[in-house]
Amino acid sequence: MTHKQRHHQSDSKAPAAKGEQPLIIFGIHAVAAALANPHRVIRHVALSGNAERRLQQSLAARQLAHERVLPKDLDRRLGAETVHQGALIEAEPLPEPSLASLAERLPWGPLLVLDQVTDPHNVGAILRSAAVFGAAGLVLTRRHSPPLDGALAKSASGALEQVPIALVQNLARAVLDLKQLGVMIVGLDAEASAGLESGTWPQRAALVLGAEGKGLRQLTRASCDRLCRIASAGALNSLNVSNAAAVALHWAGLQRLGKTGRPHVDGATLGAAPSLQGSESERD
Repeated sequence: MTHKQRHHQSDSKAPAAKGEQPLIIFGIHAVAAALANPHRVIRHVALSGNAERRLQQSLAARQLAHERVLPKDLDRRLGAETVHQGALIEAEPLPEPSLASLAERLPWGPLLVLDQVTDPHNVGAILRSAAVFGAAGLVLTRRHSPPLDGALAKSASGALEQVPIALVQNLARAVLDLKQLGVMIVGLDAEASAGLESGTWPQRAALVLGAEGKGLRQLTRASCDRLCRIASAGALNSLNVSNAAAVALHWAGLQRLGKTGRPHVDGATLGAAPSLQGSESERD
């Protein structure tokens, strides 16, 4: 049985129009970040007793009502294998930035463009690296990309609320639009002849990564201004796409530090975004 627990006046919005489904975000860090994001409209909050204690300050700050649930209630809703940590919210999508607004952020870090990367855990991990290393934003296609909630939000560990994401209908057209905005398009390709480390990183750049196995599609590859690969010393010459994104973002950050003279102290975060929380292995 569930119990209603009230804390101040709720700012949950009325349900969306008929047929529209709310986004489902679960996990302590993902839910805490959503609660802390004033641009995220929260419709409903369901928390176990332990999660309620951990999120008490976030709830109070938003003056949100929440529903008290048992962990098994969320197990039934999400599946017994889902690590929800007793925290779930129903929310509305965030406002989408334009490509032009993302391009304005480029002095702080490169854009990331994903070419049909469909695994939510990979996209979530890429978002987390983007937040840590200060990427300007992420560009995804509306089709052939995972939904911006659920497993993606959990894997992102809060970064979904920090990294602006533009959704585009046509990736080739979006790449052309970025070029017209003065952005250099750098494709990461394991078969490229040039190494990522061999060139100077441009200040206004977008890094394009393809799906594991398929890599960049031919049209995407042909639209890149430069193709490069990550140097390898072992028998394997390719990385998981989320690991490749992290390596490339770190390298871009080192290049930016060399150009801008921004301070770097004993492993401090290279980008403008704050460091995120650590592992979410515990279960409520």
